[in-house]
Amino acid sequence: MNDQNDPLLLDHDADGIRELDNNLPRWWVWLFYITIIYSVIYLGYYHVFAKEKTSASEYAIEKAAGDKIKNASMVKFEGTMSALEPGTDQAELAQGRQTYDLLCAPCHRVDGGGLVGPNLCDDFWIHGSNFVDNVKTIWNGVPEKGMITWKTVLNPQQIHAVASYIHTLRGTNPKNPKPPENLTPAKTGPSEYE
Repeated sequence: MNDQNDPLLLDHDADGIRELDNNLPRWWVWLFYITIIYSVIYLGYYHVFAKEKTSASEYAIEKAAGDKIKNASMVKFEGTMSALEPGTDQAELAQGRQTYDLLCAPCHRVDGGGLVGPNLCDDFWIHGSNFVDNVKTIWNGVPEKGMITWKTVLNPQQIHAVASYIHTLRGTNPKNPKPPENLTPAKTGPSEYE
């Protein structure tokens, strides 16, 4: 390989190492050409002439269908909300407690005694006292007070479950509860939304 007349040796070197001018194997060169041809056909077929849907357009179609189903479910839930009663099924209450502990307890405490959010155990409810009022408060949130709109996060069944669990906290006596924020005791009559 030290022969200066070797046709495979190029005329430059780096640190005493001379570069070889080897041809690529023919199968590799043809594979390279095939991938170029394939990419041109793919680009034309999917992006230039739009003969088939791309994954992005299929995602957009599926998302629109999912949003339509979600919106229909939300409208149906809102239509039946005024007739809801608290759930008593232990599995539903357990699911509601799990959701409450995860999402509600940071503001209302695990025992419902209130931190940033109001006390959920007393009779001084700010946004309505009956079960339907509670469901609507969770569903719509109270953005001006920092409570998010949970209908964008939780599905109707989860909201009903957490509202049912919160309903079980009412009348309990947590340690060091937050003082009442609404000095008018909760009504037991019709909802303020009706």
